[in-house]
Amino acid sequence: MENNFLIDSKYLSKAALEKKHRLETDPSSRTDHMKYMKGMEIIKSDVCKEVISAMNSYDYDSYTAKDVLRALQHERCTVEDFKALLSPAAEPFLEKMAEKAKIETGKHFGNSVYLFTPLYIANYCENYCVYCGFNCYNHINRMKLDMQQIEHEMKVIADSGMEEILILTGESKAKSSVKYIGEACKLARKYFRLVGLEIYPVNTEDYKYLHECGADYVTVFQETYDSDKYETLHLMGHKRVWPYRFDAQERALKAGMRGVGFSALLGLSDFRKDALASALHVYYLQRNYPQAEFSLSCPRLRPIINNDKINPLDVHEKQLCQVLCAYRIFLPYVGITVSSRESETFRNGIVKIAATKISAGVSTGIGDHESKYTGKGKTDDEGDEQFEINDGRSLKKMYSDISDEGLQPVMNDYLYV
Repeated sequence: MENNFLIDSKYLSKAALEKKHRLETDPSSRTDHMKYMKGMEIIKSDVCKEVISAMNSYDYDSYTAKDVLRALQHERCTVEDFKALLSPAAEPFLEKMAEKAKIETGKHFGNSVYLFTPLYIANYCENYCVYCGFNCYNHINRMKLDMQQIEHEMKVIADSGMEEILILTGESKAKSSVKYIGEACKLARKYFRLVGLEIYPVNTEDYKYLHECGADYVTVFQETYDSDKYETLHLMGHKRVWPYRFDAQERALKAGMRGVGFSALLGLSDFRKDALASALHVYYLQRNYPQAEFSLSCPRLRPIINNDKINPLDVHEKQLCQVLCAYRIFLPYVGITVSSRESETFRNGIVKIAATKISAGVSTGIGDHESKYTGKGKTDDEGDEQFEINDGRSLKKMYSDISDEGLQPVMNDYLYV
């Protein structure tokens, strides 16, 4: 495959423009999104079959108020109960759902809220995902931090008091190799107690290497579990291969990662079916890997640079709250992360009900933590952001706000011996 990250220059060549147009308008010009590319590991697992079968058969309009009330009365939430709680019939009962979710959160997490921050170390990408600001055809300022720059960014973040970091890259193996990411993990271990990764999916042996370098957990966004819709959104690159992405968390667990995170990007497709599939992905994998830590995120689409092609399906805050409460009731032991895509008001409220982890001091740009933390403003040595954030509070402000709500901000609860 050509190194498509090379085409993101300010002015696309005529050939690149023609290829982009073909990909957008002619489905026959795209590779088979269900066929593995050379070098992609195939694992034996029945999880995908179970998840997709349940999602495809889910008729959420068939559920009634009686089904919802019955689900709320059960001490243990079944899969069928969860389907009812995600349905439109549950919307009038959101307050009751929130009350039950709050109780379940208290049982398993007390009043703790965990804090972390993301660190983007590169924004080169070889994929053409039409909704993403990093996609290879988007005209943005590209940058890859070297190890000295990465360590500087990490020190700035660590000096703020943060103890957990999530390392992210664009999806380019050529620009952000597994070895490059591994070296970043080794640096992170000098400054942080907990290190997460949100990178392109890799094979089991690569996840094992990254774990040995210091990574504790891996988060992968499936984006949408609707493979037909997925095909229309991911037009080129390794990310186009839907099943390889689906099995990423299981490969990470086979490699020894302590935890894995899951998410769909709500608004790309039918959010109720994507929410069902996300939770069932956790539910079925947890049976096979009971020792692992599992977490769910629930991001909604945010504006990106140079994009007017995506019209997100409406997922309002009330519906987002419904999904998060349903997640908590169905999977009471699972961590739930709410990112800075959401507003300060929403995040302040949801941590009192269902969310257990929240980001602070966030930047989705490359190499700009110091300028943002100090208020100096953006410099020429920074890469553009993946998307616009909605809640830009610093760690200090977030810590204060959480404490004022009567909750306990937690920087880290791991002891290494």
